[in-house]
Amino acid sequence: MAEAEATALRTDPALIDPTELAGRFEDEKPGRVLTGPVALALTAATLAIGLLALWQVFRPLAQGSKYYLIFFLAGVLPLVFLAYPADLRLPRRLRAVLAGRPSAPDATATGRSGPSRVDWLLAAAALAGCLYPVLPIALAGGGGGYDAFLDRQGLLVGLDVAMGTVLLLLLLEGCRRTTGWILPAVCLVFLGYGYYGGLLPQTWAVAHAGLDFGQLVDAFYNSDSGFYGTPLDVAATYIVLFTIYGAVLDLSGAGRFFVNLSAAAFRRSRTAAGRTAVASGFLLGTVSGSGAATTVSIGAVTWPILRRAGYPPERAGGMLAAAGVGAILSPPTLGAAAFIIAEYLGVSYLQVLGWAMVPTILYYLGIVLSVEIDARRSGVRPATLAAGSAWRLLARSGYHFASLFAIVGLLAVGLSATRAVVLATLLAVALSFLDRAHRLTPARLVAALSTGVRGVLAVTVVCAAAGVITATTTKTGLGPQAAALLVGAASAISSEPAVVLALTALLAAVALSLLGLAVPVTASFVIGWVIIGPALLDLGVGAPAAAMFVFYFAVLSEVSPPTALAAVAAAAVTGGRLVPTMWHTLRYALPAYLIPLAFVVTPTGLGLLGIGGPRQILVATVVTALGVAVLAVAAGGWLPGVGPAGVPERVIGVAAGLTLLWLQPVPAAIGAVLAGVMTVGVFVRRGSTGPSGGTRAGSPA
Repeated sequence: MAEAEATALRTDPALIDPTELAGRFEDEKPGRVLTGPVALALTAATLAIGLLALWQVFRPLAQGSKYYLIFFLAGVLPLVFLAYPADLRLPRRLRAVLAGRPSAPDATATGRSGPSRVDWLLAAAALAGCLYPVLPIALAGGGGGYDAFLDRQGLLVGLDVAMGTVLLLLLLEGCRRTTGWILPAVCLVFLGYGYYGGLLPQTWAVAHAGLDFGQLVDAFYNSDSGFYGTPLDVAATYIVLFTIYGAVLDLSGAGRFFVNLSAAAFRRSRTAAGRTAVASGFLLGTVSGSGAATTVSIGAVTWPILRRAGYPPERAGGMLAAAGVGAILSPPTLGAAAFIIAEYLGVSYLQVLGWAMVPTILYYLGIVLSVEIDARRSGVRPATLAAGSAWRLLARSGYHFASLFAIVGLLAVGLSATRAVVLATLLAVALSFLDRAHRLTPARLVAALSTGVRGVLAVTVVCAAAGVITATTTKTGLGPQAAALLVGAASAISSEPAVVLALTALLAAVALSLLGLAVPVTASFVIGWVIIGPALLDLGVGAPAAAMFVFYFAVLSEVSPPTALAAVAAAAVTGGRLVPTMWHTLRYALPAYLIPLAFVVTPTGLGLLGIGGPRQILVATVVTALGVAVLAVAAGGWLPGVGPAGVPERVIGVAAGLTLLWLQPVPAAIGAVLAGVMTVGVFVRRGSTGPSGGTRAGSPA
């Protein structure tokens, strides 16, 4: 289905709205295009939610964060049913009845019509289910206010269970509307495990005593690990503010500036087209935090340049997808899961940014080397970029970097991430008045605030629904049990501790990659952390390394076949064949798959997270960079400055790169020797065949 959709969208990128196209390939589905009074009402509601989030930063509600989360979810969940269509394949007559109209046109399924009668009813039910915990009126033994609701934890009455069940069903339906069927199905599997797990043979490792439905609803609705747990807390305190910040930067012209600056910086280079695409992906990623959206944004601008340079559509698509996915890995606005890491581990967000710094550099190093190799192997032509002086552009519009630096600076002096991003947003608003075309007038500021809040609707529902998974895992003890199974599977192959750790990491990487194919990145991280994280921790892996390992493999679902949303989006822009585009994306993104293994399997690898002394950090970075470079040569089949690498040299290069990533003295020395052998082999091959000018851009690689 993804390939058919990509094929249908293959056209001139100049004719495509990047925002609309990006929405089709995000983790969440595109929402309705609303007009008239409903659009005004939605804008007013999102504005109120945004102001509440800002108020909570400086004047937190006295009743605590959970009290705030109740009101935040009460504002967001009803909007999901108004902003996202049901998209059910129902008979037209039944759609007409449900919609409350004489006929139900096809626009209902595509999101081009307004909310139906059922949507309004679901929104009202969502509002009631969310606000019930703060209902001040005693009703049928329930209600009675927020404190009374908390006092009934573990002793819910019938009305409590009924309202919790309503909210559970509405969250699952909200997830279905925004992300599809798979995440709700996963939640139902965990729900079934919690309810029926007591019927499993008690000799099974995953068996438990069993929970009745009331106990499950209590865990979801009235505990700190359920709907109102850490994932929702992160969405309501961090993600919404960073999403608003990204919308403000976008409307102030920062996105266009980053692309223009990339073009200006490399306009005289032979590989200017490829470098511009990669640099644009990195710079846009600092404010985007979304892989598919960044892929489409840079593709709409740079694909014509890449095409003029002679890049085949599939290779260009792979480059764009890999550069775009780097957006989720690039500080200072990593993906939503990075904020959850900070909360789970009880560290500052600045520390998480520090852990991500070296892996991000190594990731883009791998992409840049692949770009240079492709340019020489494929005979890419120099492309003339219509760009002025980079220094002049920086002097005129370089102020767009100020708010990014402000976030890091404010975090460094001890401000919380929420206050830092709010102050950075205010700075971006003030600086927007330096550009007459992009100044944020009150009307445009309201639009930015509304856009930012609407952009967090889907992730909020996902985070709340993730409470089903975390609460079930906590109540049943599934995490330690699953960890024991994973470690046991590795121990059955070898009893050597180092080998057990390496095998466990490989099994965990495969499991996380498969999980990420089915659910959004945020949910993939939450599930991976509660199920797979304990296995790594039990084997002595530090919490930072375990958390970042799970984070990276959750993110890599964006480029992992057969779904590979970023690659599908890139193929839609370039018109390339989908499967070859995915394989090229994998080749460009190879370092992201291997670097997490490096900082998990050896203690020295912690240097890649900036942990350890300067010597350990430097050695780990240099050795891993050499490994990434050797693997780029092996994957691309070309040694820059020398010539093509044959099959023997490429095989030796793979062995050298993987050995270097072990980050121990002996393996590093062996890897360096193998890298030297590969280099000598390429020189010998060049001497026997003569200088090669490379193949044509359209020829097979």
